[in-house]
Amino acid sequence: MRTGTIARALGATAALAALLTTAVTAPAAAGPAAPARTAQAAAPASFTHPGVLVSRPQLDFVRERVLAGAQPWKGAYDQMLAGKYASLARTARPRAVVECGSYSNPNHGCTDEREDAIAAYTLSLAWFISKDSRYAQKAIQIMDAWSGVIKDHTNSNAPLQTGWAGSSWPRAAEIIKYTYSSWPNSGRFGTMLRDVYLPEVINGSHSNGNWELSMTEAAIGIAVFLEDRSAYDKAVTKFRGRVPAYVYVTADGSLPKAAPGSGLDTRDEIVRYWQGQSTFVDGLTQETCRDLTHTGYGVSAISHIAETSRIQGQDLYPEIADRLRHALGLHAKYQLGAAVPSSLCGGSLKDALGPVTEVGFNALHNRMGYAMTNTQALTEQRRPAASNNLFVAWETLTHAGNPH
Repeated sequence: MRTGTIARALGATAALAALLTTAVTAPAAAGPAAPARTAQAAAPASFTHPGVLVSRPQLDFVRERVLAGAQPWKGAYDQMLAGKYASLARTARPRAVVECGSYSNPNHGCTDEREDAIAAYTLSLAWFISKDSRYAQKAIQIMDAWSGVIKDHTNSNAPLQTGWAGSSWPRAAEIIKYTYSSWPNSGRFGTMLRDVYLPEVINGSHSNGNWELSMTEAAIGIAVFLEDRSAYDKAVTKFRGRVPAYVYVTADGSLPKAAPGSGLDTRDEIVRYWQGQSTFVDGLTQETCRDLTHTGYGVSAISHIAETSRIQGQDLYPEIADRLRHALGLHAKYQLGAAVPSSLCGGSLKDALGPVTEVGFNALHNRMGYAMTNTQALTEQRRPAASNNLFVAWETLTHAGNPH
């Protein structure tokens, strides 16, 4: 999270966003500008449901593994059920206005909203795997409570808060709407996503990169639930502009790329935005030298967006695979204990990535065949992955070794 006023991107029309991707001209030191390219429509002709982060074949695979007592899925499922988010005694705590300042101070409903959204997703997974309708009914109860009350998000962290909660809500809603027998208020929930969440996240942010990536994750998930092709295309355009500006690879030249509309057009501005880091290596992110926790938020959102796109029929993984595998590998290496060189963040990295490697590792290593020794070691060492209590939850359960 970041203090100060959040600069919000100016909203282009959805039609223009679907038509054109702005080319970003790098500073002279970074080499010639990349050529302009016309954005292709990304939205599918027919949306796949459930289709936000997890698909029906993926869910079927998980259920089969859990019921067979196979590991690591059974252990991950047991961990999930034992936690607070799966509690059938949970009482939702909706608010009309969720006010979140920097670092959630003030915190007027911020934690409640995020945790209720994670709980709805957790309960939807519990429903699908167990077929115990009590879990589905509790998920519906939580979603209905919020859709009947919330009107707005305010204060400086409103875009990020909306992105975090807005990433979890559609995952839950997709599973319940398309695998459970009845949800009378699903239309009202969709109206909440369209009117309260989507306007806050669809235009992105020029704050630290994890902001825009989390907001874009929310936007693409909401677009799937609403079957909104224009919003989907706009979210994919944001993604394609932000990922190259968040994860550096040597093919970029001597400097990282700048996100479209960021206004960063000198070396000093880019270095300052990259936390003062002036030496760039494959997989470095814009927030690596800030801390690994926020880096994990950004990397996780990249994986989630690519996973949803793959389910919807236009696989974005090949476009970002090189950046994502290097980002996961670089940070996993140091999380495993390798000495940090003085050229990287002054020889010291702060905090930890969190439970964020499973989705990207499964896609890149298991499906696409990339060798990812460090990422594999870290992922397996930390199983079962739990929740970061913001927008990541139960990814060993949903994605470990999942072939679908």
